[in-house]
Amino acid sequence: MQTPSPGTGGGAALRPEPAASAVGQGFPQPPKWSLRLRNDPWYSVLTVALDVVAASAAVLLGQWAVSNDVTARNIALYSWMFVPILLAVLASRSLYRRNLSRSFFDDFEPIETSVAVSTLVAMAILIALVPPLAADEAPGAYVRPSELFVKIWLFAAVLVPLLRLLRAMVQRYYRRKYHIAARALIIGSGPLAHQLITRMHQVPDWGLWPVGVLDGQRPTDEELLGVPYFGTPDSIDIAARATRAEELIVVPTTLPDEQLARAAQAAQGLGLQVRVVPRLMDAVSVGSFIEHLGGIPVMVLRHTDPKGWHFAVKHLTDRVVAALGLLVISPLFVTLALLVKFSSPGPIFFGQDRIGRDGKVFQCLKFRSMRAADPAAAAFTVREGAAPGGVEGEDRRTWIGKIMRKTSLDELPQLVNVLRGDMSLVGPRPERPEFVDLFQMQIRRYGERHRVKAGITGWAQVHGLRGQTSIADRAEFDNYYIENWSVRLDIRILLLTVLAVMRPGED
Repeated sequence: MQTPSPGTGGGAALRPEPAASAVGQGFPQPPKWSLRLRNDPWYSVLTVALDVVAASAAVLLGQWAVSNDVTARNIALYSWMFVPILLAVLASRSLYRRNLSRSFFDDFEPIETSVAVSTLVAMAILIALVPPLAADEAPGAYVRPSELFVKIWLFAAVLVPLLRLLRAMVQRYYRRKYHIAARALIIGSGPLAHQLITRMHQVPDWGLWPVGVLDGQRPTDEELLGVPYFGTPDSIDIAARATRAEELIVVPTTLPDEQLARAAQAAQGLGLQVRVVPRLMDAVSVGSFIEHLGGIPVMVLRHTDPKGWHFAVKHLTDRVVAALGLLVISPLFVTLALLVKFSSPGPIFFGQDRIGRDGKVFQCLKFRSMRAADPAAAAFTVREGAAPGGVEGEDRRTWIGKIMRKTSLDELPQLVNVLRGDMSLVGPRPERPEFVDLFQMQIRRYGERHRVKAGITGWAQVHGLRGQTSIADRAEFDNYYIENWSVRLDIRILLLTVLAVMRPGED
């Protein structure tokens, strides 16, 4: 690959530089067929093909499951309408569009809704097209449309999401093992471009790999992280051809909007998918959408009010669920309490000051998992950039403490905190006051996570940010949760928590 020399524009002389792509930089070589399926159009073609297989299998199984002769009166033939109708409904829900962060959990409800709607539409068409039975026809030779389509619906409700889940699992496996990714150019520099490059390196699930940066002036080597610099956005055609890029991401920069628009249009003309990071990115949530006033696009921002009635209902629900949860797990709760009591001298519960909603201090409860500290032991120091947590300093865990921490059972007493109203089931994990004061000075938007109640589990924790992990990443995930809160997101986090606690880790 060739890139312009540092500090030059698009018309400057080129010098050779090694290619920057995920494949071929120390990663195993993937099968060639998998490279074609990493993005559109092959990505969508594969998804459509899997849906056709699942829907066709549902129709066949539905016909097989009915006890009568479904070939009578062409009902079997008409039932195949379900397949194209389902594809059309799924397409209308944008379920064939490649999305960077969309997961199986995001698609599950729209898929099930689409299957149900398609079943009703196909059945209505069948009833309208097939005339009623004549009086002299044998009742046993006819299957009611409702009987057949209910069974088609049941089979499709299982098969369609199941095949999509298998596809997502295979895709995730290949992305993580081989780092199969679409080559991405970035227009812009500074902390945001640096963060994007870092995230692409850290999270192969997104399917993007940075191959070049364009901006008005050359970013520092620290910002580039080894990614080549190609000059100004006017060099987009040179950069795209040199890197064989498939994606362009435009981040806020000091360059004129007209120059950025020209670069984006040129990239689209070269066949690149263009994505734009909005200047007001902190205010943009998942529910934001675009309207038009004449020919002017206007973004409508969705607002989540932590003081509103939605969160009041959430907190009431949390208390009810916590009370029922304590009742259900009471045998386990009492057993753990006895094991803690007899494992070493000391109290059963360990209470620690933590910061909750609006900066209020509360006592966060856990089962005690450690012996008393040695007064002569050296003080623990948090690793720079990381959150406190896990085993801090000398390992004083008891045998039952090790088990509880590995399985997160030591967190169960926090259901009492939820019952008291100090915490929520889902929310940002609470931190100690001394660290909160430090992190608010060091970490951008860290204090904004205290807009809501702290949680037993959270969006950051189900993404692996437990124990001594990046506090900046935690703040980013916590604020995303707050600004995009919904009942569905809470349910998703609770389901993912079950999977997360199966992996060793401490908070």
